Amino acid sequence: MKNQGSSKYSFIEDLKIDKSQKAPKIEYPCEYPIKILGDFGDELQALVMAVVEKYSPGFDRSKIKVRDSKNGNFQAITVVITATGVDQLQNLFDNLKINPLVKIVL
Repeated sequence: MKNQGSSKYSFIEDLKIDKSQKAPKIEYPCEYPIKILGDFGDELQALVMAVVEKYSPGFDRSKIKVRDSKNGNFQAITVVITATGVDQLQNLFDNLKINPLVKIVL
């Protein structure tokens, strides 16, 4: 029997990545959604609110979306801030990522 596993994905080797393309430039200030995935619970929500408030004071809390995982182990929290620059976003992301409750920041 022929090994289909290696031929099934051989097309990936043929793909060429154009490294000259740059990420789209963001024009600041702008509305910027941030999704935080982490352990389920009030602690995660409190952490997210505190960190986001620190880097984007007065952000619109009416735009917060919270989704629980199917088994209730994790939560996805989406907030929308007014991004003012790269440093603000990097500091916010870094501050969230260092906490063990947070698994992913997008």
